[in-house]
Amino acid sequence: MADVFKGLVNQYGRPIEKAALKIEQAAPTARGVRRHDAMHPAAGLTPGRLAAILKSSIDGDPEQYLALAEDIEERDLHYAGVLGVRKRQVSGLEITVEAAGDDAESEACAQLVRDVIGREGFADELIDVLDAIGKGFSCNEIIWDTSESQWMPKRLAWRDPRWFTFDLVDGETPLLRDDDGQMVPLNPYQWVYHPAKAKSGLPIRGGIARAAAWTFLFKSFTVKDWAIFCEAYGQPLRLGKYDAGASERDKEVLLEAVSNIGVDYAAIVPASMAVEFVKADIAGSHALYRERADWLDQQVSKVVLGQTGTTDAIAGGHAVGKTHDGVRDDIEIADARQLAGSLNRDLTRPVVDLNRGPQKKYPRICIGRPDEVDVGALVKNVVQLIPFGLPVGKKAMLQKIGLPEPKPDEELLVAPKQPARVDPNAQPIPGDQLEEAVNSAQAQKRDAIERAADTLVGEWEPLVKPIVAGLEAEIAAARSTDEVKAILAKRFEGLDVKALTEQLARSAFAARLAGEAGETL
Repeated sequence: MADVFKGLVNQYGRPIEKAALKIEQAAPTARGVRRHDAMHPAAGLTPGRLAAILKSSIDGDPEQYLALAEDIEERDLHYAGVLGVRKRQVSGLEITVEAAGDDAESEACAQLVRDVIGREGFADELIDVLDAIGKGFSCNEIIWDTSESQWMPKRLAWRDPRWFTFDLVDGETPLLRDDDGQMVPLNPYQWVYHPAKAKSGLPIRGGIARAAAWTFLFKSFTVKDWAIFCEAYGQPLRLGKYDAGASERDKEVLLEAVSNIGVDYAAIVPASMAVEFVKADIAGSHALYRERADWLDQQVSKVVLGQTGTTDAIAGGHAVGKTHDGVRDDIEIADARQLAGSLNRDLTRPVVDLNRGPQKKYPRICIGRPDEVDVGALVKNVVQLIPFGLPVGKKAMLQKIGLPEPKPDEELLVAPKQPARVDPNAQPIPGDQLEEAVNSAQAQKRDAIERAADTLVGEWEPLVKPIVAGLEAEIAAARSTDEVKAILAKRFEGLDVKALTEQLARSAFAARLAGEAGETL
């Protein structure tokens, strides 16, 4: 093959051909098999026909099933509503790109992918990719823009899933119907193929439409019977009466009159005839139709959203809805993870490879809700813990509080400085007076407890001075512990314990009064 990117292959091991990437592989055709013609297998659908359609989709002919999935989404308003909620919820999540490393090349590759997902219309294209949730898979063709010697996706073109089938051996490899109706592989680096795994198994059996098809069928029977019931019993019975001598023509006139009353609500009859309206008092379980339709809708809500509390009016109100929201979050996370995996395989790698060459590691697209951070508590904890040696990176802290890294030439915010108040009429203070003033100020900072301790020491020093005078020499001359004990006992005989106890009591009382009064000077 000519003009091949050397060393580049896709996940199936097929080499990348540059010329093929510049031509749309699955553009619609007017005469070929890829036409946007109308197929409506839902019309006149019966249980037997539905079973045959589902079976043929597994046996290698999914066209009728995929057309039916589209019909269900168009005709069943409830299914369309909840499926649309699920797709829009995932497509509206925050998308970020994580670089594979801290080096310049890794960051350049990540920025390249950021430019792709930041393109206008990308979020709407994700809804097309998420078409796989209903049908089991989706194929979106990458339309490359090479106008400036670069390879950038211009758009992701949704392709009708009826144009695709799967390899008959593995049942997983997608194949495209070419102009002649033959099955051909998808060109490498030209497709975003997304299989949505609502359940384990083959992609064609993984879509929600397969489960919703039966509820759609039963609901269509219920709604049809309901409409017939309302038409037959929702209006009063119009009873025409004629005399015994009425002719056949008179009877025809009367019948036409009562028939027209049901349509035009106006008619005329001869005076000899009468029209009586019998009130439509319906007996029986006429609410059965609505209850059955509502029950089927609830089953659809469960399979699409995993719950019914936020879609159907059920007992429990707000509390039930809040509980069920947690179940829907689990589905959202799974959908977002699967979508990110498909985009990283079929979009991130081709963009990086075609523009910067093969890499050992590639940037990653991440889809999901950002972690909620209590910025106030975070900042408070960091401020308190930094003085104790907590290592905190500036870049990580900026990301946590949601601020960008300041540019080199950007003016920075700083804490305001409190200017010192200076008296313009004040005279300079001499050095010795300044030192004395500082010592006095420091002394004034001592609280009442500290001052009381100083006073106590000064008052009881005369009481203990006779006891400790020469004590060190006597203890040094002692020959044993018993002699030391005897020396101390003799010394304490002369201590005035009563006076010392009184001093301690007065000091404790003064300290308590100072504490109660809040004295600090």
